[in-house]
Amino acid sequence: MYILINALIVIGTFLTMEFVAWFTHKYIMHGFLWYLHEDHHQPHKHFFEKNDSFFLIFAIPSWLCIMFGMIAGNDFRVWIGVGIALYGLAYFIVHDIFIHQRFKILRRTNNTYLRAIRRAHKIHHKHLGKEDGECFGMLIVPFKYLKDARKRTRKATHKSVA
Repeated sequence: MYILINALIVIGTFLTMEFVAWFTHKYIMHGFLWYLHEDHHQPHKHFFEKNDSFFLIFAIPSWLCIMFGMIAGNDFRVWIGVGIALYGLAYFIVHDIFIHQRFKILRRTNNTYLRAIRRAHKIHHKHLGKEDGECFGMLIVPFKYLKDARKRTRKATHKSVA
């Protein structure tokens, strides 16, 4: 029973983090901490960005939850911390590796969902300033991008078969 409860806490925290990330991105990164996020919206040839400091902003609560949860005998806080950490890992893989190609792997896909994620993020980055942004989430994609990706995937599949 404890395993199921702990797994539900991890999954619930992971899902909640998408909304935390959306809110943080829209109102904090594109708000009063724009000076840390701005370089992420500008073309550059550097591997690291000031924007990378946000990983600490999310890693610290994860670490604190795990640490205090372990001190208290592995209570629910451990599993909240694990959920935050897993979301951080997913964010790194999807955002930094898949979308921005910081490492040259996972370059091509015909997966509709992954293509929609990439397109929504591209739309987000068409705005170089902090105003007028859209598509602030990472894993939840507006339906119009899924629909568009589905059409593009069908066309690409049809061309490769022909």
